[in-house]
Amino acid sequence: MASDLDLAESDHDQMVSGRSLWGKSGIRPEWRPIEQSFSIDIAVIGGGITGALVAEHLTARGFSVVVIDREEPGFGSTAASTAMLQWETDRTLTELEDYYGFERAAGIYRRSGAAVAGLAKLIAANGIACGFRPRNTLYLAANREGARDLLEERQLRRRAGLPGVYLEHPDLFTQFELDRDGAIYSPGSAEADPLLLTWALIEMAVRRGARLVSASVTALNSEGDRVTAETDSGHLIEARHVVLATGYSLPGVDMPKLHRVSSSWALATVPQDPANFWRDSALIWENSHPYLYMRTTADNRIVAGGEDDETSDAEARDRKLPAKIIAIQEKMKRLWPKADTRVAHAWCGTFGETADGLPLIGPVPEIPHVFAAYGYGGNGITFSYLAAQMIGAMLAGMQRDWFEDFALDRDGPGLARFHSGMYRSEAESQRR
Repeated sequence: MASDLDLAESDHDQMVSGRSLWGKSGIRPEWRPIEQSFSIDIAVIGGGITGALVAEHLTARGFSVVVIDREEPGFGSTAASTAMLQWETDRTLTELEDYYGFERAAGIYRRSGAAVAGLAKLIAANGIACGFRPRNTLYLAANREGARDLLEERQLRRRAGLPGVYLEHPDLFTQFELDRDGAIYSPGSAEADPLLLTWALIEMAVRRGARLVSASVTALNSEGDRVTAETDSGHLIEARHVVLATGYSLPGVDMPKLHRVSSSWALATVPQDPANFWRDSALIWENSHPYLYMRTTADNRIVAGGEDDETSDAEARDRKLPAKIIAIQEKMKRLWPKADTRVAHAWCGTFGETADGLPLIGPVPEIPHVFAAYGYGGNGITFSYLAAQMIGAMLAGMQRDWFEDFALDRDGPGLARFHSGMYRSEAESQRR
């Protein structure tokens, strides 16, 4: 049985605009045009952070791998990420319990935590210089009602065995100088430079024999036990399996009903006086919509972002950049008056999101031997690491019941409400 997949020209170059601060000190991998047809075990389409994690993991498992991208690696959604490597998802544990029940929701949160720990171990074991630093998180209430919600959330997390404490206003103000009604303070997250991380992972894969190809894949044909990728050069790549890591779209595939596209905006300030940073340089994000999130960098800047909305057109998104940056500056100043809000970098990007805030990982329905690795959600890089691990296990013939939690054809909650915008957007998304 054959399955054909026409890949419309990707709008990769429309994913991000402006210039983020990432990758200044890194060495970019060398990509070469495809010069002849060839066969390989795994073809990974997409050279961003997800494709890099998949390539690194699959080469470590002994597969021969080619990574294909028509743009410079990492300069799609990865360049727009603020790389807040969190285990807390865009949907609270309370919300996921409402959707799927306590045990399933708690399992998702625990696996997200294990993914951050696994990513940290990978970076440390290989000495990857990517500005990786462990961080605690502060999940702030927007108002008194939000504070009550967070208190209930922390109680549910305690039941699930998840770390963290609830801070009431006096403790939050005394310890962090933040004037909010409450917050959850949790260990186990981190921050990094997403471009440096991407390039280092690709180089690790290359050292194990991976090939890097600069090309556009125009069609996939799945027949028998092979998948043939057609490229714009006319050359063919024949693979045992294909992994789609193309950002926020499955080209030529009807996207799952869980999915939609939104945009996010971010800035990096001029360098700050480190003495004026908040305690622990914790990762800060809000329980509100649209919300603010903030982190610091190794060169003493504040990265802040948010103001997400349902804009999907690149030109419309870009026109909003000046006003969105002003709104982020104003919110940042209100939350942390010590901040020097002068902007050194400003950018915006388009991301995928799902109704339950969880990624799309696993086989593409009705297209044999083709997998999707889409790390949607605020902890998108965390989920990208999980995608690499899951797909590696699937290719080795291992299946787990919990893989269905992230399946492309899973049933999702409240889809009508989601597509009408009644749910808060979680494309505030791979932003983090």
